[in-house]
Amino acid sequence: MKEQVCWDEYIGLSFPVEGEMEDLREGRKHMGSQMIHHSIFIIISCPVGLLVGTLDVVLDSSARVAPYRILYQAPDSLVYWTIACGCSRKEITEHWEWLEQNLLQTLSIFENENDINTFVRGKIQGIIAEYNKINGIKEDDDTEKFKEAIVKFHKLFGMPEEEKLVNYYSCSYWKGKVPRQGWMYLSINHLCFYSFLMGREAKLVIRWVDITQLEKNATLLFPDMIKVNTRSSEHFFSVFLNISETFKLMEQLANIAMRQLLDNEGFEQDRSLPKLKKKSPKKVSALKRDLDARAKSERYRALFRLPKDEKLDGHTDCTLWTPFNKMHILGQMFVSTNYICFTSKEENLCSLIIPLREVTIVEKADSSSVLPSPLSISTKNRMTFLFANLKDRDFLVQRISDFLQQTTSKIYLEKDISGSCISSDDEVFTRPNSIISASPHKSLSSESDGERQFNLNGNGIPTATQALMTMYRRRSPEEFNPKLAKEFLKEQAWKIHFAEYGQGVCMYRTEKTRDLVLKGIPESMRGELWLLLSGAINEMATHPGYYEDLVEKSMGKYNLATEEIERDLHRSLPEHPAFQNEMGIAALRRVLTAYAFRNPNIGYCQAMNIVTSVLLLYAKEEEAFWLLVALCERMLPDYYNTRVVGALVDQGVFEELARDYVPQLYDCMQDLGVISTISLSWFLTLFLSVMPFESAVVVVDCFFCEGIKVIFQLALAVLDANVDKLLNCKDDGEAMTVLGRYLDSVTNKDSTLPPIPHLHSLLSDDVEPYPEVDIFRLIRSSYEKFGSIRADLIEQMRFKQRLKVIQTLEDTTKRNVVRTIVTETSFTIDELEELYALFKAEHLTSCYWGGNSNAIDRHDPSLPYLEQYRIDFEQFKGMFALLFPWACGTHSDVLAARLFRLLDENGDLLINFREFVSGQWCIALGKGSQYSALRSEDVMTSWCASLWYCVYQQECVCQDLVFPPHVV
Repeated sequence: MKEQVCWDEYIGLSFPVEGEMEDLREGRKHMGSQMIHHSIFIIISCPVGLLVGTLDVVLDSSARVAPYRILYQAPDSLVYWTIACGCSRKEITEHWEWLEQNLLQTLSIFENENDINTFVRGKIQGIIAEYNKINGIKEDDDTEKFKEAIVKFHKLFGMPEEEKLVNYYSCSYWKGKVPRQGWMYLSINHLCFYSFLMGREAKLVIRWVDITQLEKNATLLFPDMIKVNTRSSEHFFSVFLNISETFKLMEQLANIAMRQLLDNEGFEQDRSLPKLKKKSPKKVSALKRDLDARAKSERYRALFRLPKDEKLDGHTDCTLWTPFNKMHILGQMFVSTNYICFTSKEENLCSLIIPLREVTIVEKADSSSVLPSPLSISTKNRMTFLFANLKDRDFLVQRISDFLQQTTSKIYLEKDISGSCISSDDEVFTRPNSIISASPHKSLSSESDGERQFNLNGNGIPTATQALMTMYRRRSPEEFNPKLAKEFLKEQAWKIHFAEYGQGVCMYRTEKTRDLVLKGIPESMRGELWLLLSGAINEMATHPGYYEDLVEKSMGKYNLATEEIERDLHRSLPEHPAFQNEMGIAALRRVLTAYAFRNPNIGYCQAMNIVTSVLLLYAKEEEAFWLLVALCERMLPDYYNTRVVGALVDQGVFEELARDYVPQLYDCMQDLGVISTISLSWFLTLFLSVMPFESAVVVVDCFFCEGIKVIFQLALAVLDANVDKLLNCKDDGEAMTVLGRYLDSVTNKDSTLPPIPHLHSLLSDDVEPYPEVDIFRLIRSSYEKFGSIRADLIEQMRFKQRLKVIQTLEDTTKRNVVRTIVTETSFTIDELEELYALFKAEHLTSCYWGGNSNAIDRHDPSLPYLEQYRIDFEQFKGMFALLFPWACGTHSDVLAARLFRLLDENGDLLINFREFVSGQWCIALGKGSQYSALRSEDVMTSWCASLWYCVYQQECVCQDLVFPPHVV
């Protein structure tokens, strides 16, 4: 009975049943002399009782992992050690037999109980370590409890080892009207749920790529509930301990899945994350820590407009001394590999970006009651930033010093300068004076008239060293003086601002900076400020010579992207003189072609030419290239790919915002279908294609400063200003005319350029002239009425729309594929849709868990619909075994291989959906009596018919078949 009590203590609510108790006694009798010195090996069978089994699942996530366990108990100890576990009596018996042969005999040589205990534990741990070494399994930071949950996850849902569990949560799943308490398992590719209630199991497995909607809802009974929709069903989960954390993780995993559908961007765990210290509490898995770190880095990069590969190292609360108002501002300091950033707690009060390439000294200042734990950072342009109230200043200084050393090494490598960093002591880090230089960017206003217009790189390829506007500036003599005076006042206002807040990338960015941008950036400073506000200056400074090399490599290369670029070159601002000759056209060609070679996933998309031509007007050629990089890859993600997914997503976001902010107009516009029509061109070209040029560039100014929220605000302001007229429209054409004429009337009275003829204004009807609308007044109105729209709200709405847009595009692709191929086979539409779903699922499975070929090679959205998804032989073999009942014969692998080679006509070891369906049809269509009919039809060759006849008769004598030369 003493041993029975021990079991109860160890297992909790698990008790051996009566029949298994007898087996246990027999097992002990069989051990006999093997129970050396009263050491005990126990075989435990978990219960089959309904109530106990239910409580196991509800109360313990690791329950039911192993119904049978072999435990080791040292004498005079109540602690049991798990030696082995199994899911069946047969499996646990095999483990026991191994222990009898390899371990129990050895115990007889020991006389000391402690020696036996040490030997048994060391032996088992050695076996585990050897197994991990052989199978390439690396030790991680996961807790034992989480490792047990991983085992349970793989066994319950039949997942392979490659499927990584991220986290698991206790919750209730509403199946009908009854909630089932259980556990939700979130892995990289699947959402799973398991419940065991009163003898009944409930399992649910949903792939993230199949989710069409993910929402956190509130009801009267359950204020916190998560709703998961797929194409065919909806699921509800509630009673979470921390619903915000769960939903945030679900959003992140769904985003990863959508990214995989969009551009085959798979997930790879970041192994560079620092391991937790042994004393640190391990509350989450290593994979969950990785995803949390990614999410924080994404928010960090978006907040400060940093390059895509920048990773946040850490952040801490602090204060910053701001000399412009002589105050200590409370905020947070962020430190990453290449940057130190600061943002105030109060929104828009102050932010700061300090690239480490600009830092010369990091020094701990003397503490005082007024300024505790201060830290001083000096930069090349002689600015000094004073932070204080740092909790762990010593550690922070060490981290910054380490990053500075790495940054210095990079600069030495790039500039071919020899030397080493100097660190005087632990309190000061000083960068050598030999690498201190002025800011890499020079203001356009300071360029001399004699500066060369073009620069020749190493191979004699010219690149423009001046903004095109400086060479093609047109002024109207009769209005020159008043406008020039106003432009001069704007320049003076910016110079005063620079003197007070600093100039360059390290300037203090405040609400006053934004107000100056909203009033209009002077033309002479526009390119410089675009670079600073967008963050493009950072990428340009860290990649010297990159653009010239890219131009050199891309010149003379031709592909589909370059053909499209050549076709659109003369459609890029044709009304502007800069693009009416070869100089401007050549610069535009070089920038677009270089970017197409930099990012082949995007290549070239219509509307890129319009945006790039405006960038070239105000920035040098290399600067325009990096501004285009910032636009396409950070500020307007996924806008300029083959399916303009990003623009479609923001179009959906705009429809939601229109419903919330102009509800009186929303229903009318939805009926007319206007919102989806107008918003695409507005967002893709940042209003450049629908507004007069001198007004549209002001919109671009605000966009580089505030981001996409400005475009949403302005679009809503345009609708709000035309509510009455739009409500009276009877069709979409009339509504489009109203909006088009309104946008044509938007003017910039401060522009020093004469009005440039606008395409829409030339085509519009001038019977009833539209009253002029001042662009600055329109922008102010957008901030007054819709300034409450926040960037984080837009990101939440983008996630919701991204699921919908990408799934809609996938459904459209499926319909196009089926519609194209339905006339080539006798399969019905429903059968073809099922085959396509299976074909695509097999492709995605290989993306999840690996395959013999690269996922990018097997999915190319730029190809025709029938060829976008392709599978290799390993995937085909799995489908071959599923689809054909006779595939279980001894020659099934040989037959599958020959059929695969038969279908792979181009010999690339991949087959597309059309080839797959043709093979499926040739073999699986009809019965033996139809053999002669198939042969009489000119739909398949004699060897294909012979193959069909042979496999149908289950002879599988593949040696007798005669294949064409490319098949053998």
